[in-house]
Amino acid sequence: MKLLIKGMVCNRCIYVLSEEFSKLDLEISEIRLGEVILKMTDKTIFEEGIVRAMLEKNGFDLLYDKNQKIIDQIKNAVEKGIQEQLDNGEPVKFSTLISNELNKDYDSVSSLFSSSEGYTLEKFIISRKVEKIKELLVYTDQSMSEIAYSLGYSSPAHLSNQLKKHTGFTSSYYKRVRFDKMAIAQEQPHTNNPS
Repeated sequence: MKLLIKGMVCNRCIYVLSEEFSKLDLEISEIRLGEVILKMTDKTIFEEGIVRAMLEKNGFDLLYDKNQKIIDQIKNAVEKGIQEQLDNGEPVKFSTLISNELNKDYDSVSSLFSSSEGYTLEKFIISRKVEKIKELLVYTDQSMSEIAYSLGYSSPAHLSNQLKKHTGFTSSYYKRVRFDKMAIAQEQPHTNNPS
Protein backbone atom coordinates (compact mmCIF):
# COMPACT_ATOMS: atom_id res chain seq x y z
CA MET A 1 0.00 0.00 0.00
CA LYS A 2 1.44 3.35 -1.07
CA LEU A 3 0.92 6.37 1.18
CA LEU A 4 1.78 9.91 0.11
CA ILE A 5 2.90 11.88 3.15
CA LYS A 6 2.83 15.67 3.45
CA GLY A 7 5.73 17.29 5.29
CA MET A 8 8.51 14.76 4.73
CA VAL A 9 11.42 17.01 3.78
CA CYS A 10 14.53 15.48 5.32
CA ASN A 11 16.21 12.26 6.37
CA ARG A 12 15.14 12.80 9.98
CA CYS A 13 11.52 12.64 8.76
CA ILE A 14 12.24 9.24 7.24
CA TYR A 15 13.77 8.04 10.53
CA VAL A 16 10.85 9.33 12.65
CA LEU A 17 8.24 7.73 10.41
CA SER A 18 10.14 4.44 10.24
CA GLU A 19 10.03 4.31 14.04
CA GLU A 20 6.38 5.37 14.26
CA PHE A 21 5.10 2.89 11.66
CA SER A 22 7.04 0.16 13.47
CA LYS A 23 5.25 1.06 16.73
CA LEU A 24 1.96 0.55 14.87
CA ASP A 25 3.16 -2.91 13.69
CA LEU A 26 3.08 -1.74 10.07
CA GLU A 27 6.02 -3.04 8.06
CA ILE A 28 7.58 -0.67 5.54
CA SER A 29 8.84 -2.12 2.29
CA GLU A 30 10.14 1.23 1.03
CA ILE A 31 10.34 4.77 2.41
CA ARG A 32 11.56 7.97 0.79
CA LEU A 33 10.75 11.64 1.05
CA GLY A 34 7.02 12.10 0.62
CA GLU A 35 6.22 8.42 0.26
CA VAL A 36 5.84 5.28 2.37
CA ILE A 37 5.09 1.88 0.86
CA LEU A 38 3.73 -0.57 3.40
CA LYS A 39 3.93 -4.36 3.14
CA MET A 40 0.39 -5.63 3.35
CA THR A 41 -0.42 -9.20 4.37
CA ASP A 42 -3.62 -10.91 5.40
CA LYS A 43 -2.69 -10.15 9.02
CA THR A 44 -1.91 -6.47 8.44
CA ILE A 45 -4.42 -4.16 10.05
CA PHE A 46 -4.42 -0.70 8.50
CA GLU A 47 -6.61 1.81 10.27
CA GLU A 48 -6.46 5.15 8.50
CA GLY A 49 -7.62 7.11 11.56
CA ILE A 50 -4.80 5.74 13.72
CA VAL A 51 -2.20 6.32 10.98
CA ARG A 52 -3.48 9.86 10.38
CA ALA A 53 -3.36 10.62 14.14
CA MET A 54 0.24 9.33 14.35
CA LEU A 55 1.23 11.42 11.32
CA GLU A 56 -0.41 14.57 12.67
CA LYS A 57 1.22 14.06 16.10
CA ASN A 58 4.59 14.14 14.30
CA GLY A 59 3.80 17.09 12.00
CA PHE A 60 2.85 15.09 8.89
CA ASP A 61 -0.38 14.29 7.06
CA LEU A 62 -1.70 12.01 4.35
CA LEU A 63 -1.89 13.59 0.91
CA TYR A 64 -4.94 13.47 -1.27
CA ASP A 65 -4.82 16.79 -3.09
CA LYS A 66 -3.01 16.65 -6.44
CA ASN A 67 -1.57 20.13 -5.90
CA GLN A 68 -0.25 19.16 -2.48
CA LYS A 69 1.58 16.25 -4.07
CA ILE A 70 3.26 18.71 -6.45
CA ILE A 71 4.16 20.99 -3.51
CA ASP A 72 5.81 18.06 -1.73
CA GLN A 73 7.68 17.14 -4.94
CA ILE A 74 8.94 20.74 -5.14
CA LYS A 75 10.11 20.63 -1.52
CA ASN A 76 11.84 17.30 -2.11
CA ALA A 77 13.56 18.72 -5.22
CA VAL A 78 14.82 21.68 -3.16
CA GLU A 79 16.23 19.31 -0.52
CA LYS A 80 17.85 17.26 -3.27
CA GLY A 81 19.40 20.42 -4.77
CA ILE A 82 20.82 21.54 -1.43
CA GLN A 83 22.30 18.09 -0.86
CA GLU A 84 23.80 18.10 -4.38
CA GLN A 85 25.43 21.45 -3.64
CA LEU A 86 26.92 20.07 -0.44
CA ASP A 87 28.09 16.87 -2.09
CA ASN A 88 29.55 18.44 -5.24
CA GLY A 89 30.40 21.99 -4.17
CA GLU A 90 28.78 23.16 -7.42
CA PRO A 91 26.01 25.76 -7.48
CA VAL A 92 22.60 24.35 -8.37
CA LYS A 93 20.18 26.37 -10.46
CA PHE A 94 16.99 25.55 -8.57
CA SER A 95 14.63 26.72 -11.31
CA THR A 96 16.19 24.23 -13.73
CA LEU A 97 16.38 21.44 -11.17
CA ILE A 98 12.73 21.85 -10.12
CA SER A 99 11.51 22.08 -13.73
CA ASN A 100 13.43 18.93 -14.63
CA GLU A 101 12.36 17.01 -11.51
CA LEU A 102 8.68 17.79 -11.99
CA ASN A 103 8.75 17.96 -15.78
CA LYS A 104 6.84 21.24 -15.57
CA ASP A 105 7.41 24.91 -16.38
CA TYR A 106 9.15 26.65 -13.46
CA ASP A 107 6.93 29.77 -13.53
CA SER A 108 3.73 27.72 -13.18
CA VAL A 109 5.26 25.55 -10.44
CA SER A 110 6.50 28.63 -8.60
CA SER A 111 3.06 30.25 -8.88
CA LEU A 112 1.33 27.12 -7.58
CA PHE A 113 3.78 26.94 -4.68
CA SER A 114 3.20 30.59 -3.72
CA SER A 115 -0.58 30.33 -3.87
CA SER A 116 -0.61 27.08 -1.88
CA GLU A 117 2.02 27.86 0.76
CA GLY A 118 1.51 31.61 1.20
CA TYR A 119 5.16 32.50 0.49
CA THR A 120 7.37 32.35 -2.56
CA LEU A 121 9.37 29.36 -3.68
CA GLU A 122 12.51 31.51 -3.53
CA LYS A 123 11.83 32.24 0.17
CA PHE A 124 11.38 28.53 0.79
CA ILE A 125 14.71 27.74 -0.91
CA ILE A 126 16.47 30.37 1.20
CA SER A 127 14.83 29.14 4.41
CA ARG A 128 15.93 25.55 3.70
CA LYS A 129 19.48 26.73 2.97
CA VAL A 130 19.49 28.72 6.21
CA GLU A 131 18.37 25.62 8.14
CA LYS A 132 21.20 23.65 6.53
CA ILE A 133 23.69 26.42 7.40
CA LYS A 134 22.58 26.34 11.05
CA GLU A 135 22.92 22.56 11.09
CA LEU A 136 26.42 22.69 9.58
CA LEU A 137 27.55 25.38 12.04
CA VAL A 138 26.28 23.46 15.06
CA TYR A 139 27.13 19.89 14.08
CA THR A 140 30.30 20.19 11.99
CA ASP A 141 33.56 22.07 12.24
CA GLN A 142 33.22 23.60 8.76
CA SER A 143 34.19 27.25 8.45
CA MET A 144 31.90 29.92 7.02
CA SER A 145 34.07 29.94 3.90
CA GLU A 146 33.64 26.19 3.42
CA ILE A 147 29.88 26.38 3.97
CA ALA A 148 29.53 29.40 1.65
CA TYR A 149 31.45 27.60 -1.07
CA SER A 150 29.55 24.32 -0.70
CA LEU A 151 26.14 26.02 -0.79
CA GLY A 152 26.93 28.28 -3.74
CA TYR A 153 27.13 31.63 -1.94
CA SER A 154 29.26 34.33 -3.55
CA SER A 155 31.12 34.94 -0.28
CA PRO A 156 31.10 34.14 3.44
CA ALA A 157 29.89 37.72 4.04
CA HIS A 158 26.81 37.12 1.85
CA LEU A 159 26.08 33.90 3.74
CA SER A 160 26.54 35.67 7.10
CA ASN A 161 24.19 38.48 6.09
CA GLN A 162 21.51 36.02 4.99
CA LEU A 163 21.86 34.00 8.19
CA LYS A 164 21.53 37.13 10.35
CA LYS A 165 18.60 38.43 8.29
CA HIS A 166 16.61 35.18 8.56
CA THR A 167 17.45 34.06 12.10
CA GLY A 168 18.49 37.21 13.91
CA PHE A 169 21.71 35.45 14.95
CA THR A 170 25.25 35.49 13.63
CA SER A 171 27.38 32.48 12.78
CA SER A 172 29.23 33.04 16.06
CA TYR A 173 26.04 32.26 17.97
CA TYR A 174 25.68 28.87 16.24
CA LYS A 175 29.36 28.08 16.76
CA ARG A 176 28.90 28.83 20.49
CA VAL A 177 25.93 26.43 20.53
CA ARG A 178 28.24 23.79 19.04
CA PHE A 179 30.95 24.37 21.64
CA ASP A 180 28.36 24.37 24.45
CA LYS A 181 27.04 21.00 23.22
CA MET A 182 30.57 19.62 23.09
CA ALA A 183 31.34 20.89 26.61
CA ILE A 184 28.15 19.33 27.99
CA ALA A 185 28.97 16.02 26.28
CA GLN A 186 32.45 16.04 27.85
CA GLU A 187 31.02 16.77 31.30
CA GLN A 188 28.66 13.77 31.21
CA PRO A 189 29.57 11.39 34.02
CA HIS A 190 31.14 8.14 32.96
CA THR A 191 29.60 5.03 34.46
CA ASN A 192 32.65 2.91 35.11
CA ASN A 193 31.77 2.12 38.70
CA PRO A 194 33.11 -1.28 39.75
CA SER A 195 30.54 -3.34 41.65
